[in-house]
Amino acid sequence: MSLRPAQARHASLVEAGANFLVGYLIALLAQQLIFPAVGIQTTFAQEAKVAAAFTLISILRSYMLRRLFERMTCCQPIRCFARRRYSRLEEH
Repeated sequence: MSLRPAQARHASLVEAGANFLVGYLIALLAQQLIFPAVGIQTTFAQEAKVAAAFTLISILRSYMLRRLFERMTCCQPIRCFARRRYSRLEEH
């Protein structure tokens, strides 16, 4: 079993920013293609607000699932033992 080091905070921030931007742009593009196809008339400002809402919901969902899976993974005794041991090694 290998334990990979945690991602640096700066790299996490860059990843989160890229994820937000890409998610927002995809949501906006999807709305511009789908809304007219199903007869929904909107302005660009309305589409931007809806895309922002869906993007924020997506970020919250992703965060909650990541924390859930982290907790589920930690419930495995061998993994928890390895994490505690690994974190003690880093302290010294």
